[in-house]
Amino acid sequence: MKHITSQRREGWLHALRQHARARPLAALALVVSLLAIAVLLAQSLMQALSDEARTIMLLALMGGTVGFAATALGAVPGLILRHIPQRIEDAMLGMAAGMMLSASAFSLILPGIAAGTPIMGSKLGGAGLVVLGMALGVLLMIGLEEFTPHQHESAGAFGAGHERYGKVWLFVFAIALHNLPEGMAIGVGFSQGDMKVGLPLMLAIALQDLPEGLAVAIALRSAGFSPLRAVLLAAATGLLEPVGALLGVGLSSGFAAAYPIGLGLSAGAMIFVVSHEVIPETHRNGHQTPATVGLMIGFALMMVLDTTLG
Repeated sequence: MKHITSQRREGWLHALRQHARARPLAALALVVSLLAIAVLLAQSLMQALSDEARTIMLLALMGGTVGFAATALGAVPGLILRHIPQRIEDAMLGMAAGMMLSASAFSLILPGIAAGTPIMGSKLGGAGLVVLGMALGVLLMIGLEEFTPHQHESAGAFGAGHERYGKVWLFVFAIALHNLPEGMAIGVGFSQGDMKVGLPLMLAIALQDLPEGLAVAIALRSAGFSPLRAVLLAAATGLLEPVGALLGVGLSSGFAAAYPIGLGLSAGAMIFVVSHEVIPETHRNGHQTPATVGLMIGFALMMVLDTTLG
């Protein structure tokens, strides 16, 4: 058994090296973003044992768990429903995309600029810190998209060693991968103990997780999974949200500039996912208008939540 496990590990590492040689720019993006994240995490370790840090980590973990619970709750109707009209699904995912875009703008980018301005002494400098974070978030998602095995329904399979996994598992990996920046955003939002930033962001992400959980459960049922297994797997894709929340806290604690950079990083990662995956997916079936209307409704709803709770 150990020999087989070792062979599989060596085979995956070989595929990873081959993939890196074939896509050097994506490999560089992943390395740069991971090094930056490592630096941000390292500088926060000094505060990790304080009572305040433990309280903030608990808030972030609870926020990420809410996101996971929303994904699981959204998947529950999959026990009964085998499919929903494609037009409705595209409108629901469009609404989720709108909420993610609005959350990125009102709960991440604007608070990031506000936090960075006194640090840098100007609004331009504050915006620069957020832009730096956004660039790191985009580099991270480009690297993860290239090197994590996953499946896009319309574009096919991607990632090193993707041929080792079935289509359904690659689809599950893709959804789980997209939940990581959402969890990170929740963690960053709570990292300063500011409920005005963390609470509306958590609610927005939880609300958009509901249709996402249902979409995953129905896709798994269509692939032949039993209702219970489909719902459990769909719920499991949300487990990266509490993990991402703890990562987000670590990224934005420590030195002052880490907070606006962390907010920008989460915003960049979320906007990348919306533009790269969610919007194209909602437009590929000819339902652009319902998807766009859903996006506008989601954007407005999140804007109201942020204004009311922020």
